[in-house]
Amino acid sequence: MDLATAPEDEAFRQRLRAWLRAVLPQLPPPPPAGDWPARRAYDCAWQRALYDAGYAGLHWPADAGGQGAGAVRQLILLEETERAGAPYVGAGFVGLLHAGPTIAAEGTAAQRARWLPPILRGEEVWCQGFSEPEAGSDLAALRTRAVREGDHYVVTGSKIWTSHACVADWCELLVRTDPAARGHRGISWLAMPMDAPGVTVRPLRTLAGSEEFAEVFLDGVRVPVEHRVGAENDGWRVSMVTLSYERGTAFAGEVVACRRVLGLLARTARENGLWDDAALRRRLGRLNAEFTALWRLVQSNAAEAERAGRDGVRGVPGPGASVVKLRYSHARQELYEAAADILGPGALDADHPWTAARLASLAYTIAAGTTEIQRNVLAERVLGLPKGR
Repeated sequence: MDLATAPEDEAFRQRLRAWLRAVLPQLPPPPPAGDWPARRAYDCAWQRALYDAGYAGLHWPADAGGQGAGAVRQLILLEETERAGAPYVGAGFVGLLHAGPTIAAEGTAAQRARWLPPILRGEEVWCQGFSEPEAGSDLAALRTRAVREGDHYVVTGSKIWTSHACVADWCELLVRTDPAARGHRGISWLAMPMDAPGVTVRPLRTLAGSEEFAEVFLDGVRVPVEHRVGAENDGWRVSMVTLSYERGTAFAGEVVACRRVLGLLARTARENGLWDDAALRRRLGRLNAEFTALWRLVQSNAAEAERAGRDGVRGVPGPGASVVKLRYSHARQELYEAAADILGPGALDADHPWTAARLASLAYTIAAGTTEIQRNVLAERVLGLPKGR
């Protein structure tokens, strides 16, 4: 794969840099981490600014409100916004990086027209309703039921670790539509409005003190059948599309962020008189190689998905997504362990951003599929080994 960018892409990079230099100084300070309504407003305002400037949905199809410009431009956007210290997607994470790409790949023309432009304009926020209290990391063990009554599904059950549920307008929801089916069969993917009668949201506080997750209780919630993405009982396949985006391309911005943090670690080590420690330099050098290689793999995966696309819709990331997720999860933990060693006693300060990031990194070997799941995916789909029992 040729990883060099074309002259027109470099020209795009320079235009983007100039726009960021002009816009970022005018932004208000970000709201407190725990004020999610304010964070939603802040994140959505930034998304709207990107949209108005022509930088939203660079790789999304034109009929979804995107630019249809391809993966290279999107990766340049991630590189330059992170380098400039621009706001992250924040509350828009699920819509922009999970639900939106899934609807673009699997939704009908009407569904794409209804849901995708508002996501890109920062008008609607999505949450993810996949995990359940008694299913653990076994997503196929979900019990939330959807019984069809005419042109609606009546949904009853509960979800846990529902990202951004407290401020979301919509939920990408996995339900069991065939109670007689077992395992991966009998599951459907629904788009559920969060203001529907019967939806109750209870925030969850994480170890890091964040309340971005919540429990969601569903008591006879009526969801129109036309809000189902994909065929009835084909939700497992559709959810694998979602998870492929989550594992393969949703982490792209975070890989760039980790490369920036690594540079800050090196500078802090110098300022603290730790740079003469050869073992520390080797440690940071290895992490630099790790994240550089991960970024190249992200680029390769994005290009592969683009080549596999059809009708202007970018293809779904392949098994390489699991490679990114598997290695990134552990490299991120190693990065913030190094940060703790460089900070010394300062690592005990719960308000230090690196301390919060270190605590949050513990979840990365579970989120988007556990490390064990990723190894199984690679063993079966890449190495051709038999499925485990």
